Amino acid sequence: MTRRTFTLADAGREFWRHPSPWLIAGTLVVAVCARVAVGDWQGTDAVVPVAMLAAFPFVEWVVHVCVLHWRPRRLGRLRIDPLLARKHREHHVDPRDIPLIFIPWQALLWVLPVALGVALLAFPRLGMGLTFLVCLTILGVAYEWCHYLIHSDYKPKTAAYRAVWRNHRQHHFKNEHYWFTVTSAGTADRVLGTYPDPAGVATSPTAKNLHGVTTGR
Repeated sequence: MTRRTFTLADAGREFWRHPSPWLIAGTLVVAVCARVAVGDWQGTDAVVPVAMLAAFPFVEWVVHVCVLHWRPRRLGRLRIDPLLARKHREHHVDPRDIPLIFIPWQALLWVLPVALGVALLAFPRLGMGLTFLVCLTILGVAYEWCHYLIHSDYKPKTAAYRAVWRNHRQHHFKNEHYWFTVTSAGTADRVLGTYPDPAGVATSPTAKNLHGVTTGR
């Protein structure tokens, strides 16, 4: 029998079974309500989403390279191997393990409060800071959805999504040293030199075992 086509509705039902989308979306709802309550809309509020959209591919790249692909290190007897890096190595071992696709909810328990602190303290106006928080959580939900969809059985229907899908799957199945963006293709990778012609890149023996480190699973 032919397997039923995996649809966006199927993907959506699975997506909302996991805690991280709910944590980010819940923060988004609270941020939107607070932003509307505060008011004080100014022109600079329009600059925030534009700047964040432009910066997001580069933020993705830096986090992916420097945090998720962190190589475990020892400082004396102390092993420095953060949760995000450990979970990401497990994700590379089995890219189809659905819970490992999502940002670990344990990490969000400190990431989201830090984001709130930045929104409250790092901007000249409370309204502007809340605009930042709204945009950040929208980007967070979009990241989780895009990353999940790429690793699901949903097949690309458009050229734009196919490019994003191919870009991330090449990172997992071709060579983990390239193609670090997730929600875009050929943006930060192209600027930062990690967007080579796949035909000229050797398949990496450690794409499923980052750094040759055995996971703790």
